[in-house]
Amino acid sequence: MRYILKKTAILILTMFLISGFTFLAFHIIPGDPAQLILGTSASPEQLEALRHQLGTDLPLYRQYIQWITGFLHGDFGTSIRYSMPVASLLQGHLAPTLILGAMVIAATLLLGIPLGILGAHKRDSLCGHILSLLDMIGISFPEFFLSILLMWIFGLILHLFTPGQYVDYGSDPAGFFRFMIFPAAAIAIPQTAILAKYVRTAVIEELGKDYVRTAKGKGSTMQGILYSHVLKNAIVSIVPLIGMMIGSIFSGSIIIEQVFGIPGVGRLLISSVSGRDFPLTETIVMYIALIIVLTNFAVDIVIQWIDPRIRLNG
Repeated sequence: MRYILKKTAILILTMFLISGFTFLAFHIIPGDPAQLILGTSASPEQLEALRHQLGTDLPLYRQYIQWITGFLHGDFGTSIRYSMPVASLLQGHLAPTLILGAMVIAATLLLGIPLGILGAHKRDSLCGHILSLLDMIGISFPEFFLSILLMWIFGLILHLFTPGQYVDYGSDPAGFFRFMIFPAAAIAIPQTAILAKYVRTAVIEELGKDYVRTAKGKGSTMQGILYSHVLKNAIVSIVPLIGMMIGSIFSGSIIIEQVFGIPGVGRLLISSVSGRDFPLTETIVMYIALIIVLTNFAVDIVIQWIDPRIRLNG
């Protein structure tokens, strides 16, 4: 319990520090939201009135206090660019991002872990060498390049989907998931290769330890040793990587959403930054940071539960 309370306190402190740095970063960038809204032909009186309405004429510390107080109460402010509550705006863009992230995470775990185990078990065979080669190729391809490649092959040549033409879930659920397979694949392929390579290395390292040789001497089968002992010990080093990958998946979806024309949070973030929409930008950054911080928190708790030594040290 003390370990969990300690990690919870660190989580809260981290989020407050991120909120402060995020707020400061977006307010020291040159540019005036009032000027962007009214244009260059606006009079000084009109600009001053709009700044007062938006609250950007207040000192930074007062702006921050107002923003963080509202954020903690679920009031994320009003979007400057879209003139509507940020919470309502996010509701319409959050679902595609969450579904895309869930698809990538599921594909990465369901493929990466078994492929890594198979690569370790067959490391000296032709199958093991092929898997190692595929790992290197998967890691080498950037997500942006894979997106273009998938759009060219499956969109323009095979016509399995129309590049840039997003299919809404409400109008066509089957078409929505068919469309989302390709941006999910663009993110999942490198992540799966990374996870498979890491699992392979962790399992091979465990296979070389004394307890494996002892189990072999007692007549245990390699398959039994692998699933009863090796994976249990290797998972402690694999779980932190999975946590980092989940954060990377959600932050990396920003570019992929832009490439495929998905109206998700990532695409909304890019438009809010270019439009100097402080309330919307800060809320999205906090949303991404919260996912990463909560994921790392969950990883710490899972590892503490799996490894008794961490439990004793906590």
